[in-house]
Amino acid sequence: MQIVMDNTTGLDLEPYMDVAERVIIESLAFEGVRFEAEVSLLFVLDEQIRELNRDYRKIDAVTDVLSFPLLSGDESKALNESYNGDETETAIGDIVIAFGRAQEQAAQYGHSLAREIGFLTAHSVLHLLGYDHMTGDEEAEMQRRQEEILLRVGLTRDCGDCGSSPQ
Repeated sequence: MQIVMDNTTGLDLEPYMDVAERVIIESLAFEGVRFEAEVSLLFVLDEQIRELNRDYRKIDAVTDVLSFPLLSGDESKALNESYNGDETETAIGDIVIAFGRAQEQAAQYGHSLAREIGFLTAHSVLHLLGYDHMTGDEEAEMQRRQEEILLRVGLTRDCGDCGSSPQ
């Protein structure tokens, strides 16, 4: 597995990048991904994500996270089923997190910033693997999976210090 991370905010986000990496690894394991997946994650300022949201989704507003899957859900399932142990990495997509919006939401929801970054990351990895939340049932399923992933990495809603991760 390869995780490519970048930070264009100008802030020291190393602790949050570590949280995101743990969540990506756990999300892929939880979903039973056997093939060598490559995921890229980019932390940006709110204005940068607004521009991306405008350009790619035609919504001129700040959002918390954007997911850019490179495979359909069926393609990633087929790839996983046909995996034969080779070491070829397959890029499954890109995640972009607006750090400012994540800070706002952590305060709004009353949990740590580490938990919010973890939530946004798990949510996006699920999108990269083909999950969506267009219906109530899909949303409930994604929520269940996200919470289980976060529980496995110790990022519960009342996680206190979240396993020594930053707040």
